[in-house]
Amino acid sequence: MTITKRRLLEGGAAAVAASLFAKASWAQRTGGDAAWPTKPVRILVGFPAGASPDLAARAIAEPLSKILRQPVTVENKPGASGNLVADQVAKATDDHTIGALINGNLTIAKLLNPAIPFDPEKDFAPVGLIGTAPLVLAVAGNAEGKSAADLLLWVRNLGSGARYGTPGVGTVGHLGMELIKSRAAITAQHKPYTGNPQVIAGLLAGEIQLALLPPGLALPHLKSGKLKAIGVTSPERSPLAGELATIRDADVRGADLEIWTALAAPASMKPAAVARLNGALVEVISSPEVAEALLKTGWQAQPGSPDALARRMRADTTRLGGVIIMKGIHSEA
Repeated sequence: MTITKRRLLEGGAAAVAASLFAKASWAQRTGGDAAWPTKPVRILVGFPAGASPDLAARAIAEPLSKILRQPVTVENKPGASGNLVADQVAKATDDHTIGALINGNLTIAKLLNPAIPFDPEKDFAPVGLIGTAPLVLAVAGNAEGKSAADLLLWVRNLGSGARYGTPGVGTVGHLGMELIKSRAAITAQHKPYTGNPQVIAGLLAGEIQLALLPPGLALPHLKSGKLKAIGVTSPERSPLAGELATIRDADVRGADLEIWTALAAPASMKPAAVARLNGALVEVISSPEVAEALLKTGWQAQPGSPDALARRMRADTTRLGGVIIMKGIHSEA
């Protein structure tokens, strides 16, 4: 076991008691429903099998079924960056349909596209985070310099001739880069691609000079020297990105950013059922076995209460919503 993994699992074990206390406290305040669920629970995922949110959902499904004593199934219904599934979850009325949704679905969807038929703030009952991950601010391997400060200077000196790639308009990679640009005096222009593999191909081919990438996709190219890293976007160093420093260490302040996936239920779901589900979720992702499984799929387990998820939803909506409004960004997804 690597030092990084050992630290993560030791930290997870140390957090179990606190997490279970938080779970118990939440259940006491809301009144956990020991009778729920009364039939199989469906977790809807708005991305294909093998995508990061799908892997997170599948890592928790079987352990949840053991605690809840009902089958927990994962159903993939890709489309519109997960917003089709988010709408189905928002409209579900059976108290047994929930969603493994990403931060875009639960925060900025309506700001990016007012035609989206659900309201992230009003139509969901937050259950709890499953996992979080930083992004890696990476540059082409031929970028001049080795230190983060030198690489940032190289990008700045390119001026508007620099381009950054993302998986599309309105994605976290797009909004995050616009936030970083405003904090780091960068004037790179946006070039959208169809996905992160295509973004990496663009970096390697010299079509673009800069991108925010998931650690699992970036690290192999960083290790080979084909790409260079300025840092990760999380407030602290992440076990998902080895020994990479943060962009804060490169003096880029106010641009902390993480992607995350969470369980959310319809707003109509009974509070007692939400409390019961949260308690089971916290127990599952607090276990070292599931924490390690999530780590292998690119997620750092983040057990917490519905209140904690609601606070993160509001904070991310404010931070990225400001970028959307300031830049006039609109998406049809």
